[in-house]
Amino acid sequence: MTLAIVCPGQGSQAVGMGKALAETFPAARAVFDEVDAALGEKLSAVIFEGPLETLTLTANAQPALMAVSVAALRALQAEAGLDPARDAAFFAGHSLGEYSALACAGALNVGDAARLLRLRGESMQKAVPVGEGAMAVLLGLEWDQALAVAEEAAQGQVCDAANDNGPGQVVVSGHKAAVERAVEIAKAKGAKRAMLLPVSAPFHCALMQPAADAMQAALATADIRRPAAPIVANVLAGPESDPQAIRANLVKQVTGAVRWRESVGWMAANGVDSFLEVGAGKVLTGLSKRMAPAAHSASVGTPDDVKAFVAARSS
Repeated sequence: MTLAIVCPGQGSQAVGMGKALAETFPAARAVFDEVDAALGEKLSAVIFEGPLETLTLTANAQPALMAVSVAALRALQAEAGLDPARDAAFFAGHSLGEYSALACAGALNVGDAARLLRLRGESMQKAVPVGEGAMAVLLGLEWDQALAVAEEAAQGQVCDAANDNGPGQVVVSGHKAAVERAVEIAKAKGAKRAMLLPVSAPFHCALMQPAADAMQAALATADIRRPAAPIVANVLAGPESDPQAIRANLVKQVTGAVRWRESVGWMAANGVDSFLEVGAGKVLTGLSKRMAPAAHSASVGTPDDVKAFVAARSS
């Protein structure tokens, strides 16, 4: 088995995520304590109890999702004897999940990852005044088609193809008026569905440059080590292990596209036959089942998932 450990991004958050892990496994509880200490507040209380509106704030959702991913992995290490350095061939994460992947791979301390993600979330929110930006999902169009739609819709504004999540599932991002034009153009070009997403800022587009600048300054002094296995970076859709290159990729990622379809394809083409999603939800598991149907795909985010993983390893 050649394993890739993958970590979800924004949109997978839910009130109560990780709570059962923390209550069941001391190793998981320690992760949430570490995040609380790093941020100087009880983010774990928001994660476990809500309210959803507070958890969904970008500055909270990003470190929260990272905490749940690392907590799930730590539970697997404690209960199943999973050793990321020995067992994983690659790590990857969707958008903020790339920071989770770095923490899972030992390249970032959990506390540092939490602080960086808090800054990333705050910087992304501040980069564009609320109401001026938007994102939309275009279903039934491929990446090249979405690029053409975004270019036609821009009309002097920003409209970028932001997320290549899977076949026929692309997200565009930019000025709200331009994104609204993209929705109509996509429908006219045969999109099965095109609609605005309920997000607070236009992520992964040129409007995020102020956030990229903030992250460049923060990442310059962050302690990033070589990961236990290569990180398949969003902006490369390929592997990277050099800490300086990882820093540069994380800066580019703020304004650059999330090339998830290509990333999964690259891993499958390079021997990965098992995808393990650690953290909240099962979004990436669903995508990898579609894009790499020959591979085994599973998710671990609850104690029952941990038990099932243990049982599968021992059988």
